[in-house]
Amino acid sequence: MRKLIVSPSPHVHSGDSIEKNMYGVVIALLPALAASLWFFGLGALIVTLTSVAACLFFEFFIQKYFFKKPTSITDGSALITGLLLAFNLPSNMPVALIIIGAAVAIGIGKMTFGGLGNNPFNPALVGRVFLLIAFPVQMTSWPIPLEARTSYLDAVTGATPLSFMKEGLFTELPSYSQMLFGQMGGSAGEISAIALLLGLAFMLYRRIITWHIPVAVIGSIAVFTGALHLADPVLYATPLLHILTGGALLGAIFMATDYATSPMSVKGMWIYGIGIGLITVLIRVFGSYPEGMSFAILIMNAFTPLIDNYIKPKRFGEKPAVQQA
Repeated sequence: MRKLIVSPSPHVHSGDSIEKNMYGVVIALLPALAASLWFFGLGALIVTLTSVAACLFFEFFIQKYFFKKPTSITDGSALITGLLLAFNLPSNMPVALIIIGAAVAIGIGKMTFGGLGNNPFNPALVGRVFLLIAFPVQMTSWPIPLEARTSYLDAVTGATPLSFMKEGLFTELPSYSQMLFGQMGGSAGEISAIALLLGLAFMLYRRIITWHIPVAVIGSIAVFTGALHLADPVLYATPLLHILTGGALLGAIFMATDYATSPMSVKGMWIYGIGIGLITVLIRVFGSYPEGMSFAILIMNAFTPLIDNYIKPKRFGEKPAVQQA
């Protein structure tokens, strides 16, 4: 008799496989990778290769020598974690700190909970937030795009648009076209909105993700920042500035949509995405950090089991409850 084997999420209910979807995400990340290499050159290459290699190594080492089970580094999940961690780092991040971040991302953010599908928090963001708290100076030194292409540790640094917005220096902000194509300060993978949107279009076309979470996150950011801007246009930036800067698009498209850490129901996705948008705006506008996307996603990751528990889709064939008189 064949036994029914129930495994942890993510579950795929089509002809696709986990590996196929994971490598589909990798393909979707390639435009952002190309943009980071164009604007930051050598530094982006070193950071990306180090992060990916370290994540693959730690997943292999922990599974083989701690868990004593076959390794799964070919399924693409560790590769995605390495790419997303690199995309959340400055292009002048020292190699030693990148390796520490990768160890935290894989060892604590993923393998501590049992590996793929069991982790409650996005592993790349766990590594990123750890580095931000432990090494704030290195994590907030942003190389200037194009000028940093041939430099690594000695790259010339400058402020990001979110830093200017935090200080109310709106006249110092780059143009919308510069923010759209990537000529602004920031982490390696977040600067080019066009590249990130191309990745979104590819994943929607391949049905790797649905549109609900990205639209909920970006839409809620637009609504909340739009209300603030209408209340005081001198003090608060426009919604488009908030959407095109920082990690808004990178987080909404590639990290908030992580299979294992996001809700399963459509209604749950809307609640989850709106929560991320609201927390991001609160931290950006009223908090001490210029950016709040990473913290917002991790906070809502923690609420995902609660959302899934209370918001469940109707079971197939389930009859509505009969009300008694």
